Amino acid sequence: MRVAGLIRYTAVFIALLSTWFIMQTYFDRRWKAISLRSWLGVTNKPRNEQLPRHKCGNKKSCPENHFAFKIISGAANVVGPSICFNDMILMSSMKNNIGRGLNIALVNGTSGQLLKTDTFDMYSGDINKLDTFLQGIKPGTIVLTASYDDPSTKMNDKVRAHFVELGSSHVSNLGFRDNWVFLGAKGMKNKSPFEEHIKNDKNTNKYDGWPELLDMEGCAPRKMD
Repeated sequence: MRVAGLIRYTAVFIALLSTWFIMQTYFDRRWKAISLRSWLGVTNKPRNEQLPRHKCGNKKSCPENHFAFKIISGAANVVGPSICFNDMILMSSMKNNIGRGLNIALVNGTSGQLLKTDTFDMYSGDINKLDTFLQGIKPGTIVLTASYDDPSTKMNDKVRAHFVELGSSHVSNLGFRDNWVFLGAKGMKNKSPFEEHIKNDKNTNKYDGWPELLDMEGCAPRKMD
C-alpha cells in the first residue's frame, strides 16, 4: 500500500516538474522573441491598418506646387496605355479613349485641369492631324504622351520638331514599334526630365515583335507665372 502511494506521489511530482519545465521554456523563448522584435524596432500593426496611398498610385507623394503623374505605354498591340495626372485617369482602356499610335493628353499647367485628349494612328493614319494638333497647343500647357503598338511609321521631321519644342530628347530616334512615354510642356526652355524610350530589338524584346512596356511616374512642377 505504501509502495503504491509512493509511486503515485512520484508520478504526480514528475508530471508537475514536466509542466513547469515546458512553461518555463515557452515563456523564456517568448520573452526572447519579444525582446528581439523590440530591439529591431518591429511592432505588431493592426491588420486593418493600410499603407498611405499616393496620387496616381505612385511610390511617393509630390511636394507642394507639383502634380503627380503616371504614364504607362502599351504592351505590344494587346494591352493599351494609360495616363494619370493629379490622381485622375485621363486616358485608358477602361475609359475607351485610347488607340494605336500616340495617345496624348493636354493639361493646364497652372490649374491641372484636363484640356483635351486625342489619339493618332501612326501606322496608317493622317500625320497632318497630329501636326495640326501639336501646332494648336498653347504656352503653359503640359503634354503627356504614351505610345501603343507603333508610334513612328508616319512620323516626319515637322512633327518631330514639334515634340522637340515640347522638350523631347528621344523623338528624333523613335522607330517602328518602339515604346515611348513623355511629359513635356509648351514653352519649355530646357529638355524635359520626364521621358523614356525603348527600342524595338528582336534580341531584347520582351514580347514577340515588341519591347516591354514603359512605366514612368513623377512630379511635374506647376506653372507659377
